[in-house]
Amino acid sequence: MSDIDLRHLRSFLVVARRRSITGAGEALHLTQQAVSTHVRQLERALGVDLLVRTSRGVLLTPAGEELAAGGATVVDDVARLAARVRAVAAAQRGTLRLACCPAATSLFAVDMADALEASVPGLRVTLKGARHPREELELLGDGRADAAFMWLPLGDVGLHTSVVRTDRRAVVLSTRHPLADRTTLTLTDLADDPVLRPDVLASPEAGRYWLADPRPDGRPAPRGPVVPTVEDCLLEVGRGHGVWFAPEPLRALLPAGPVRWIPVTDAPPFDLAVVWHDQAPQPLITRLIAEVRALAGDDRHLDAA
Repeated sequence: MSDIDLRHLRSFLVVARRRSITGAGEALHLTQQAVSTHVRQLERALGVDLLVRTSRGVLLTPAGEELAAGGATVVDDVARLAARVRAVAAAQRGTLRLACCPAATSLFAVDMADALEASVPGLRVTLKGARHPREELELLGDGRADAAFMWLPLGDVGLHTSVVRTDRRAVVLSTRHPLADRTTLTLTDLADDPVLRPDVLASPEAGRYWLADPRPDGRPAPRGPVVPTVEDCLLEVGRGHGVWFAPEPLRALLPAGPVRWIPVTDAPPFDLAVVWHDQAPQPLITRLIAEVRALAGDDRHLDAA
């Protein structure tokens, strides 16, 4: 048995309702010959007789009665499925609001927004600047943004995440630091250096991760002073008041100064993720993740010099 053509099934259902091929043709705006052809092709596909033609119209065979009883449900189900598919497509034609902390995303955010708009006709992507991760969470929490780019972990914030890039961890230290001439360092090398803490992270869990706490030997990370912003942190590092751990790509985005960025070979890396809430348009989030991975994906991160 070959596949049933929905056009043929629709024609048969109208014939079954009207008990007339002529009447079905009028209702469908088709010729009588076209409706008869549809029914014959449907009978051929099913391998059964569906109608008995009489001088007063048509009668349904038992097989025809069975198809008439179940066929309407099939046509309705397909119509509802088509409506759902169109609704998903319509949801793509709108606005996707992304919260972006420039330090995390400026290397790819503009290209990503352009690529996403080009691939989804009618879509508008807006980039909403955030000064730090807590502000990104605020934008997501009150519905001003659909998604954001954030380094993990976030803590228990009730959001969905998908990693799009993994960044090597570096230590930022003063050019006057005794280890400033090294090309790589380990956490053991830095065991006694207090770690500065910009007051911008989303949770205590995130704070511990950025400190690399605890250290491989189980000891707690030595804590340096808390400072208001990342820029303040760099100033304090430059003055020799401590060190700071950060994703290595930030080196190209933050103000230069009397500091050095040195990879830490045994420290866990930073995962950059797309973060979104339950109300975000999931089809667009899926496209967003694909575009970001293409522009700033895992094949571009750990080899940075």
